Amino acid sequence: MSFTKMQGCGNDYVYVDCIKQKIDNPSKVAVKISDRHFGIGSDGLILIESSVRADFKMRMFNADGSEGSMCGNGIRCVAKYVYDKGLTDKKRITIDTKAGIKYLELYIGDNKVDSVRVDMGSPVLKAELIPVISGQDTVINELITAGGTDYRMTCISMGNPHAVVFVEDTDALDLERIGPGFEHHERFPDRVNTEFVRVIDRRNIAMRVWERGSGETLACGTGACASVAASVINGYTDEEVTVHLKGGELIIHYDQEENHIYMTGKAVTVYEGVMELI
Repeated sequence: MSFTKMQGCGNDYVYVDCIKQKIDNPSKVAVKISDRHFGIGSDGLILIESSVRADFKMRMFNADGSEGSMCGNGIRCVAKYVYDKGLTDKKRITIDTKAGIKYLELYIGDNKVDSVRVDMGSPVLKAELIPVISGQDTVINELITAGGTDYRMTCISMGNPHAVVFVEDTDALDLERIGPGFEHHERFPDRVNTEFVRVIDRRNIAMRVWERGSGETLACGTGACASVAASVINGYTDEEVTVHLKGGELIIHYDQEENHIYMTGKAVTVYEGVMELI
């Protein structure tokens, strides 16, 4: 299997051009290649395929083999891959995902993609569509008890489910202990990605994330979008916010008038290689 290792804000995936090669049982492959001791080491596997609806199609698999709907950092790297490899020469492209078609604008430097702006679509607040079990139509600043501790969460879907929890200190959190209590909580039928957010000021937030199927990662694009949406909805920030992640920074703009979220961030190629799948 020929592959390219790429990362966006430290959220790293193994990318495979499935226009040229076929991957049987991608869930099993994702588990194998994601192992950081016996595999390539990554947060998961992303397949780049042909699409009849868009310029390209993206499928993403978490480190545990489960298929996700969308990955904000991953889709920026897909855009870099297809442009840098000469699969397209367009600066504006569309990518088909399980969360719908996404629209991307590519920023070029030295004939390669440096950063990408993604129209991430509209945040979904309706509880049953996220999904999250609640007696209310939306879950905004709602109490939840996870691992014996009470938290306040705001739930949003960005094509995948997110629970945003505002805290005073993100650095001191023991996410290895706290994260699974949210991911496998009975209120989340499809599990959940959980963002722990500290508001720095009205244009800056700090965020750590526990991703379903992968554990703590250095960044999560959809999580950053959900965190900014939750920050705006709760009145903590302005519409454009820099999200400070363990792996870097993302600029998120939540246009409330058109109810769309835009994400801008870097996309980086780490290395290329060939791995024998046994």
